[in-house]
Amino acid sequence: MSRFTLHALAVGVATASLSLSAQAATEISWWHAMGGQLGEILEGITEDFNQSQDEYQVTPSYRGTYAETMTGAIAAFRANEQPHILQVFEVGTGTMMNAKGAIYPVYELMEEHGRAFNNEAFLPAVVGYYTDTNGNMLSFPFNSSTPIMYYNRDVFEEAGLDPEQPPETWEALAEASRQIVESGAASCGFTSSWPSWVMLENFSAMHNSPLGTLENGFGGMETELNFNNELVARHWDNLHDWQEENIYRWAGPGTGPDSEPMFYSQDCAIFFGSSASRADVAANSEFEVGFGMQPYYDDVEGAPQNSIIGGATLWALQGHSDDEYAAVAAFFEYLSQPEVQAEWHQQTGYLPITQAAWDLSEEQGYYEENPGADISLQQMTLNEPTENSKGLRFGNFVQIRDIISEEMEAVMTGGKSGQEAADDAVERGNALLRDFESANQ
Repeated sequence: MSRFTLHALAVGVATASLSLSAQAATEISWWHAMGGQLGEILEGITEDFNQSQDEYQVTPSYRGTYAETMTGAIAAFRANEQPHILQVFEVGTGTMMNAKGAIYPVYELMEEHGRAFNNEAFLPAVVGYYTDTNGNMLSFPFNSSTPIMYYNRDVFEEAGLDPEQPPETWEALAEASRQIVESGAASCGFTSSWPSWVMLENFSAMHNSPLGTLENGFGGMETELNFNNELVARHWDNLHDWQEENIYRWAGPGTGPDSEPMFYSQDCAIFFGSSASRADVAANSEFEVGFGMQPYYDDVEGAPQNSIIGGATLWALQGHSDDEYAAVAAFFEYLSQPEVQAEWHQQTGYLPITQAAWDLSEEQGYYEENPGADISLQQMTLNEPTENSKGLRFGNFVQIRDIISEEMEAVMTGGKSGQEAADDAVERGNALLRDFESANQ
């Protein structure tokens, strides 16, 4: 090849590179906490967006657990290397809201970049959790879940219980569990993951009972925990007594790591866990699974009220260019589409966060083909959320949850009564709330 030809080729390559650079899509980064199958589905949705247009390119990056992802983002922000989008679990909402200058509220982001965003399109229980006191949405709802009952229909039949009628009250649950154990159909009646989330936070919401003052923290950082009431003490004592009977089995603090294995092995006939565990439960259960709502005490006026959400939202972080924020807004608008939300809901078990996605799933026959898939929706929308059942917003709540789990474990091991444990959890938790308040004044 001659020198002239080489020069011409070099010029051509340089020209093409300049052309490609001029046309390069605006790139944005998304840090998330979803590994395994959920991570693959998330990446698939992101790739669908990237392929749907040529202006923007979203790059998702798995950063570990929710807590690890949030901690990593804080460090990155200090080094001015923060991502454009950060997935934060629901109990981090209070911390994110008070991160002055770090967040770009989603309602401002969407309005300033001319993208459709209507609070009324989202389910009320979702809207309430992630809005400020003026009703403005601060982060973009993405993966929302709520705890539901999973039960072994085969064991129910063997024990002489109706598999079409899961127990609705705690008393009925205890009696059904007693019958299961006495019949030999299983060695334990029920277990649960996430003890704080299931047996305190959602338990209180279902009974319209407060976790703290000032609307469970929504009204300001001066909030104080006050869940050390007779109802919570009674329930924790009941759990201890039911464990002594071997009709309930404590699965450990934190996530309750032993709960799902005990359900899959058919040691325990009933399991309380996230609605987003639906796909995993189906994949790991060699028996027919039934679905039910979280029980309630029928002597409590107003129960059942409604459950509250878990999961996470997407926060836009400050420190980027206007073009990059235009890309973030476009991506959020894409994620809002009913077709996208319905697909995410159906593949994962997370809630369809918009009414349109719920309606579309129903039109597609998803709930008819998958009985029980709408249990989470029914439970979340039983009633209009109240100050006690729209969620919680406490600073340092990640650490407070650990305290609650520790105190509950003390009840399960016989070290404390339900009242003593609730009192101690409130006292220890309030100390952390005051630390958070001092640090964010």
